[in-house]
Amino acid sequence: MAAKTRWRAATGLATVRVMLIRRETPADIDAIRTVTNLAFKDGPEAGLIDQLREDEGWIPELSLVADGVIGHVVCTRGYIGEVPVLGLGPISVHPDHQRAGVGKALMHAVLGAAEALGEPAVILLGSPGYYSRFGFRMAAEFGITPPVAEWEPYFQARLFREVPGGAFRYAEPFNRL
Repeated sequence: MAAKTRWRAATGLATVRVMLIRRETPADIDAIRTVTNLAFKDGPEAGLIDQLREDEGWIPELSLVADGVIGHVVCTRGYIGEVPVLGLGPISVHPDHQRAGVGKALMHAVLGAAEALGEPAVILLGSPGYYSRFGFRMAAEFGITPPVAEWEPYFQARLFREVPGGAFRYAEPFNRL
């Protein structure tokens, strides 16, 4: 192992971590709740995911876990006006595994899955500095407005094809936050 590490250091090649991203199963629910509570310091996000699973906006193919369950991401049905799109979030990574590429891998996987399913757009609320690396732009550039006006500086969209502008609404459980 030491020889391989020295070779990579001498050649400037980085070690690449292989990570399994897969669809959540019923056996993952408790672990998802745990990792979400740890990542969000026991905020409302874990309860939100439980509520989303029971909502008509739940899309099982877009609830993904990383390496067992060290991370989780979910997209649910949202709408711009009457046009169906996706709302991304929450995304969570166990604190012991943050800044190790888990969130990046989950983002690439869920966006690839959304595009493969033919979804027109993914909308999220988050740091523009972070999410711009995944092709997100400010939703206002597309004429998409957030449910809460104060969210606009953090409200972003990734379009796979053209969508009309208008007011975005998340799956109903988001209204209970």
